[in-house]
Amino acid sequence: MASPSCVTGKNCTFAIMKFVFLIASFNAFFFTILLFQKKPRALHDKILILWLIYLGSFIGVYAFYSHELFTRFQLLSISLISLLMLHGPFLYLYIKILVSDGSLLSWKDVGHLIPFVFFNLYIFISSFNPVISQRLDIYKVTPGNNTPLLFSLFLLLTAFSGTVYFLLTFRLFKRLDINIFNNFSNPANIDLYWIRKLVLVFGIVWTALISVTVVHHIFNMFSMVFCTDGLFLSLSVFVILIGYFGLKQKVIFSAQHNLIEAEAAKILTKYSGSRLTGSEAKQHAEKLTDYMKSSKSYLNPDLSLPQLAAELNISSHYLSQVINEQFNLNFFDFVNRYRVEAFKEKIKDPEFRNYSLLGIAFECGFNSKSAFNRILKQATGLTPSQFKKAT
Repeated sequence: MASPSCVTGKNCTFAIMKFVFLIASFNAFFFTILLFQKKPRALHDKILILWLIYLGSFIGVYAFYSHELFTRFQLLSISLISLLMLHGPFLYLYIKILVSDGSLLSWKDVGHLIPFVFFNLYIFISSFNPVISQRLDIYKVTPGNNTPLLFSLFLLLTAFSGTVYFLLTFRLFKRLDINIFNNFSNPANIDLYWIRKLVLVFGIVWTALISVTVVHHIFNMFSMVFCTDGLFLSLSVFVILIGYFGLKQKVIFSAQHNLIEAEAAKILTKYSGSRLTGSEAKQHAEKLTDYMKSSKSYLNPDLSLPQLAAELNISSHYLSQVINEQFNLNFFDFVNRYRVEAFKEKIKDPEFRNYSLLGIAFECGFNSKSAFNRILKQATGLTPSQFKKAT
């Protein structure tokens, strides 16, 4: 026999959604506790803790009080919706810390909270003016309903802030790619592949749901509850995934591997301000070539630009310039060229006859199957199995 709460399809759906929201809220706090126990905790872990507390509280409040707030407490429901403005900044700051040295935030980063603060300040001030507060209605945000222009503007900022921050985050990923290719020989565990996919999927989902909300207000299609439930359902899935993967995320750029942005800019502008002469660059190039052949540093899967520069007793900046200008390669491609050549030799060596293709690749300095397949295909035009048949 059906329970009283599920007598109608509408009540049953609401009960299921509430259950999902509560599970997500519980998971947010559960991952928060696990992060508190993580030693040592980096700055990105602390940001994630605050992010999860925000998401857990936000989703939990919505699960228990959303329908009551929307029907009885108009201004409080608007404040609840305004909290959506915090999700994008948390995402952006979390990624920003990961792709930089992760040591601190600046006062400029606080500026991401200004729209949220101003929106709630506007709601607070409006609460003392019944004439204005009565016109603040998220159910009737259309030109014909005498909606205050400033209120409409804040709602638009709330609606599209998520999409804007998803796009800003992808710009950070481009910065990360530059750092990886100029400083590391292997992208495994530092390319943030998990969160790239997460941002892409949820960026599309979030934008689609916001579009549905806009359609609701303009054409009076769907319902406000349908729109908000959809947004919170996506947040519920997001919080579980970000908590799980974020718990395992390590610092990418430690102090010794940190790439200063000014230095990266010099790389991209062909080192116009460098004091390295052409003859010195050629000497460094010859020294580098001889060293790579004799030491076989490329066999180290974790080889980085600062590490190789220290072994050669050359500054990281000069070494990067030499690789870029003398070999017309970035550090990533330079090192992996040697690994590909080592793979070509070892695959013909009887000593490695019983090794799998991936096993040989690992012996050559690769530490990721996907990276090995991609790099070999780029260098030879063949997959590993095709290359083996051709040899």
